[in-house]
Amino acid sequence: MLRPSPRRPEPTMTLRPLALALALALAACQPAAEAPVAEAAPTVQPAERAAQLNALYADFWEASLKLNPLQATFVGDARYNDQMPDFFSAEYRAKGEAFNREWLAKAQAIGSEGLSGQDLLSYEIFVRDLQFEIDGERFPGWQIPLNQFTNLTGTIAQLGSGTSAQPFKTVQDYDNWLKRAAGVPQLLATMQANMREGMAAGVVQPKVLMVKVIPQIDALVKDKPEDTLFWQPIANLPADFSDADKTRLTEAYRALIADQLMPAYRDLRTFVNDEYLPASRDTVSLSALPDGEAWYAFRAKQFTTTDLTPAQIHDIGLAEVARIHAEMDGVMQQTGFKGTRAEFFEFVTKDKQFEFGSEDELLTAYRALEAKINARVDELFSLKPKAPFEIRPVEPFRAQSAAGGSYMRPSEDGTRPGIFYVNTYDLPTRKRWDSESLFLHEAIPGHHFQIALQQELGDLPKFRRFGGETAFAEGWGLYAESLGKELGVYTDPYQYFGRLQAEMWRAIRLVVDTGLHSKGWTREQVIDYMKANSATSDTEAVAETERYIAIAGQALAYKIGELKIKELRARAEAELGDKFDIRGFHAEVLQDGSVPLAVLEAKVDRWIASRK
Repeated sequence: MLRPSPRRPEPTMTLRPLALALALALAACQPAAEAPVAEAAPTVQPAERAAQLNALYADFWEASLKLNPLQATFVGDARYNDQMPDFFSAEYRAKGEAFNREWLAKAQAIGSEGLSGQDLLSYEIFVRDLQFEIDGERFPGWQIPLNQFTNLTGTIAQLGSGTSAQPFKTVQDYDNWLKRAAGVPQLLATMQANMREGMAAGVVQPKVLMVKVIPQIDALVKDKPEDTLFWQPIANLPADFSDADKTRLTEAYRALIADQLMPAYRDLRTFVNDEYLPASRDTVSLSALPDGEAWYAFRAKQFTTTDLTPAQIHDIGLAEVARIHAEMDGVMQQTGFKGTRAEFFEFVTKDKQFEFGSEDELLTAYRALEAKINARVDELFSLKPKAPFEIRPVEPFRAQSAAGGSYMRPSEDGTRPGIFYVNTYDLPTRKRWDSESLFLHEAIPGHHFQIALQQELGDLPKFRRFGGETAFAEGWGLYAESLGKELGVYTDPYQYFGRLQAEMWRAIRLVVDTGLHSKGWTREQVIDYMKANSATSDTEAVAETERYIAIAGQALAYKIGELKIKELRARAEAELGDKFDIRGFHAEVLQDGSVPLAVLEAKVDRWIASRK
C-alpha cells in the first residue's frame, strides 16, 4: 500500500476482504500472532506432512480468492472480476471469521512436527496470520471504515477508471465491470449502516478526519457521466470493438454512472455531512474509543511483529531523533550553511532552488534516476525481479490526502507493471532533495525489488508470495534508502540531507504515533513536534499527522523494521569480516519473502554461522 512524506497506505494481510484488497493495491502486508500448535500423530513422516500442508495452502488460496474477489483482481487473477460482495454486511463478516477458524483448525490438525526450512516457516506464518485475525475480531474496525486516508469511494473510482487493477481490454472486461459496479450502491449503503452502529456505540472517527472526506467525495461526483472518472473506459474504448458493442457499452455505462454510482456517492456524501460529521468526535486518539488502549497495543504488535510496548517504541523514537539530528548537523556544516538547525530547515523548505518548475520536470527527474541506479545495482544484488515498473503521478482526485509516493505491485501474469506513484499535489512542497531517497524506497531497490521479487518466488505458497509483514516490507524500503551512496547517489549533500530527512520522518513517527494514541498528544502537538524537529511544510505535517490519526500504529513499522535489518547487517559484517558478502546478505534477506522480524533474525543468524 510507499509513501520524508508518507510512502504507503495501511498494509494488511487480513482476510477481511476489503481491507486486504486495498492493501494489495499498494502491495504491503500485515503481521501475525502466536498460536497454539496442535501436533498431528507422530506416525506421519515430515515429507508427507509438508505435502499435506502445501496442498492445504493451495486450497486455502483458492478459497480466499473466491471469498474475496477484489483480492483476486489485485493479484491479477481475472476469474472474479465481475463480483463485488457486500463486504461490510454482518453476514459477510461472519463468513470471514468462520473462514479464519476453519483454515486454522485444518492446519493445526496436520501440525508442524518434523518440519524444517521453508516448510516450517510457511506453517508458522500461516498459523500466526490466522490466529492474529481471530484475536483482532474483538476490535470493531468495521464500525469506522471510512476516513480521509482509506476512502472506499476513491478506490472504486480508481478501479472503474481503468488506471488500477481492473482491466479494460476486452468486451468481457467491460461487462465484468458493469456487473461488479452494480454492487457498489449496496456496499456503500451497508457501510453507512455500520457507521450508524458505531455512532450508537461511541465508536466514531475524529471530526478532523471526516471534514477531509467530503471534498474527496465531491471531487468524484459529477452531473454528467462523461465528466466522471468512471467514463474513462468508454472514452478509451478499444478500436477493435464492434460498433454494436461500442453502442451497447456506452449506453450501459451511462446508465450505470447516472442511475447507480452517482446517486450512491451523493447519498454517502449527504450522510457524512449531515449525520456522521455532527456525531464524530473531537478527540483523535484510538485510546479514546472503548477498549482503545488494548486496541492500540494490539496494532503496535501487529504492525511491528514484535512485543514492544508503545512506551518502549516511544523511547526508541526519541533516541533516533537525537541521533539523526547530530548527523544532520554535520551535513549542514558540509553545505557551508551559517545558522541554526531550525534556520537550515526553513532554508531547504522555502528556497526556490529546491523546487521543481513543473510536474513534467519532477517526473523526468525521477525517471532519470532509474538508469543511474541500475548502473550500480548489480554490485549489491544478485536477486532482482523480472517485472518492470512505471512511474506515474498520483491522480488529482486523491492527491491532497495521498502519500508523497506509493507503490502498487505488478500483476502475477505480467500484464500490469509495478507502479511507483509520485504525488505532484502542491508542487512547491515536493523537494528536489527528496527525490533520490523516495525513488530508492519505492522503486529500486526498495518496494519494487522486495515485493515484485517475492511475488516471483514460485516455490513459495501463494499466501506468502502475495502476503507478508508490514515491518519487513516497510523496513526494507527504509533500509533501501540507506544504500544510496553505495549505489552512486547522495553525491550532493542536499540529497543526503533528504535521505536523513526521510529517516527522520520515520523516527518521528515512533514518537508521535505513540504520543497520539498512548500519551494523550493532540493533533497540534504532533504538527508542532514535526516542524520543530524536521524540514517539513505545513502541507506535509498536516497530512502526516492526520494519516497517523487515521491508521493508528501502521507508521511504527518502518523504523522498527529498518533498525532490525541494519542491526543484522552490522552483526554479519562484524562476525564475518572479510567473508562478508553484501550480495549474499541481501539475497538472504529477500529470498524467502516477507517474514516476521524474529524469523528474519533467526535465518540471518543461520546464514552467518554457515559462512564462518
